[in-house]
Amino acid sequence: MQHSLDRPGKTLDAFDRAILRIIQRDAKTPQRAIAQAVNLSAAAVQRRIAAMEAAGVILRNVAIVDPDAVSLPITAIVEVHLRDERAATVDAAKALFRQSPEVQQCYYVTGGVSFVVVIVSPDMRAYEQLTRRLFAENDLVERFRTLVALDRVKADTALVIP
Repeated sequence: MQHSLDRPGKTLDAFDRAILRIIQRDAKTPQRAIAQAVNLSAAAVQRRIAAMEAAGVILRNVAIVDPDAVSLPITAIVEVHLRDERAATVDAAKALFRQSPEVQQCYYVTGGVSFVVVIVSPDMRAYEQLTRRLFAENDLVERFRTLVALDRVKADTALVIP
């Protein structure tokens, strides 16, 4: 039986979606347990997961680390306003944010702000040094505003898959 992702122009079917709901919560779920939950064979589950990886539906399998457990208690959400929105300026900012390991998330957005950046840091001194490098001394940046998270109420990676 040919899988829906093996054919050009095809999308995820109900089995793929069910598998994704399970593995995005715990990628280490045994394939036999997934198979039982979605009513497929373990071999079919394995083929489907491989096809979704090959198709770029599944981007990576990673461990989610508690920032407090590794002494990174500061989470800052930063609004970044670029000096202009020309493609070269935006592309240079994207490259800088992508290559900065302290930047956990980065979104190029609309609504009067150029980027929203989420940063983790061990302390405020390290955060200040980082803001100097990324924002204050960066000619691409006109201004920035930091919101420091008081509590991590929800930080999830799972998507709601219909």
